[in-house]
Amino acid sequence: MSNILACIEESPKVPKIPEVTPWGRMLGTVMMIVPVCFSLFHLVTAYVGPLSGMRQRIVHLGFSLALTFLVYRSEKKGLRRIIDPLLLLGGVISCLYLFIEDPRLPFRAGITTRNDVIFGIILLVTLLEASRRVIGLALPLVSILFLVYAYLGPHMPGLLQHRGYDLARIVSLVCLSTEGIFGVALGVSATFIILFCILSGFLFESGTAQLFTDMASSIFGRVRGGPAKIATVASCFFGTLSGSAVANVTSTGTFTIPMMIKTGFSPEFAGAVEAVASTGGQFMPPIMASVAFVIAEVLGISYFEVCKVGLIPALLYYLSLFIAVDLRAAKRGLKGLSPEQLPKFAPTFLRSGHMLVPILLLIYLLGVARLSITTSAFWAVVASFAVSFVKKDTRLDAARIWSALRRGAEGVLPVAIACANVGVIVGTLMLTGLGFRLSGILVELCKESIPLLLVSSMVVCILLGMGVPTLAVYLVVSIFVAPVLINHGVLPVAVHMFVFYFGVLSCITPPVAVAAYTAAGISGASPMSTGFTAFRLALPSFIIPFMFVYNPALLMMGDPLNILWSFTTSLIGVGFMAAGLEGYLLRQTSVVERGLLIASGLCLIWPGLISDVIGLAVGVSVYLHEYWARQGRISASRIDV
Repeated sequence: MSNILACIEESPKVPKIPEVTPWGRMLGTVMMIVPVCFSLFHLVTAYVGPLSGMRQRIVHLGFSLALTFLVYRSEKKGLRRIIDPLLLLGGVISCLYLFIEDPRLPFRAGITTRNDVIFGIILLVTLLEASRRVIGLALPLVSILFLVYAYLGPHMPGLLQHRGYDLARIVSLVCLSTEGIFGVALGVSATFIILFCILSGFLFESGTAQLFTDMASSIFGRVRGGPAKIATVASCFFGTLSGSAVANVTSTGTFTIPMMIKTGFSPEFAGAVEAVASTGGQFMPPIMASVAFVIAEVLGISYFEVCKVGLIPALLYYLSLFIAVDLRAAKRGLKGLSPEQLPKFAPTFLRSGHMLVPILLLIYLLGVARLSITTSAFWAVVASFAVSFVKKDTRLDAARIWSALRRGAEGVLPVAIACANVGVIVGTLMLTGLGFRLSGILVELCKESIPLLLVSSMVVCILLGMGVPTLAVYLVVSIFVAPVLINHGVLPVAVHMFVFYFGVLSCITPPVAVAAYTAAGISGASPMSTGFTAFRLALPSFIIPFMFVYNPALLMMGDPLNILWSFTTSLIGVGFMAAGLEGYLLRQTSVVERGLLIASGLCLIWPGLISDVIGLAVGVSVYLHEYWARQGRISASRIDV
């Protein structure tokens, strides 16, 4: 989670290093000061309370725009010296204008001045360009299409037609109200997410990320397929900090992928394992790619409740991958690493285990003390600073503190810019009423069928999520898709987890599997081959969201015994599915055995006692056949046609 990778999410862009000239040195100094001031502003407001009205969000966006044009500079040197300062100045001045005007806006609601329009347009232009640089073309293009749609409404065909709105009305809603850019999404970024990015920076500088990798290595390094299991566990832990599949792959993958290849895994499989493991970190509690905060805000439930409902799906995801890795290692006869190659658990834990205190404190404050998210995150940051002084190796000196604050500010850029961009889409949807019409079209196409609605929602989430930060895609699909499913009787929390889950899985779904392609760059394998291998490894996880829609026990809702039974049968089910997809249980399986194992897994994942009994009967029968064949108690020939 370097200062570059943590801030780019899935962006293909790379920050430019200033030239070694007087101008370059001055720019480098500014690039160091602005992010630190950004982080300090949010730490202070977290302690004393946020600014009133939209002002907290305006300052947050102003810092984000300024930092974007400092870090993500133009490709061409000539433009870099002209366009970038103008864009930076435009973003800062437009936010400054809104900051000054904010107290007066409620008293002149509906009255838009010429200055409002001018500075609103400047803000839109700088925001769209910032989005292009940080995220890529997809999201700003969608925003532009929605803005054009709001203006050209009378010329649209059929159900898309509406009365149309002039420039002043569009700018007023999108740029001057909390229904557009400065809506709930940016509010969450400005009060919650930035603090967790700062916490991530402090933990990284104190060596907590390395602690996760070393602990995973010491526990799983010796067992068969050890390096792949290290990747699975380390990426799970690290994902709770980064919230970015690409940053996760690049950070842990540089260590785990070569190790997997060295012990006998193919480059495609090694890259796929790291991609799948890193992707899962985005929905692993407690941070869940920062989407947990938004879900809590939208549904009006506690953040701890969101983490609770997300726990079992995340565990099933990682256990499924863990089983697949173990079976592949057994199939290829791979061994673990020698003890000499691995760190010792006790010395590792004694050296820097105290750095787990901030994470444990965060969980306690949120789940037990039930403090606000902002307060809990603030004290976790304070704790990460304080406990770092326990040992010399983790001690945060002035340089590390400065770097941690900088990492935090740069880490929030893709989230803040995406949230503001999504606000443009949300504002135009509210203005034109398009969201209601699209929901009607979706219902009409699916003929009121819940399964068809779920499948179409999955496709929409994956398509919209390709190459787009997780939070941005969640916000978009939750607007388009979630209301339809909720209106058809699906539990709201299940709906929001459903769209979030598939938005995350787009990172490993070809043809734009950004996490897999990043891992392929490290492993040296074919990107497309790595992408399809990752997709196959994660295939059992594509069933899980459908199951928790029909069986809320997988969201830890309902009777504890029912929750335990559902989790147990689902775990056995994903295990049998992983074995069927891998073609190995206790030995290499036949085509028929693979089909039976996959069918058994589906039956066990599907809720219901009858399906559980059938799934167990089929799966256990195949297992016993394999066991007896291996023991020589029956013919070693496989079940086949």
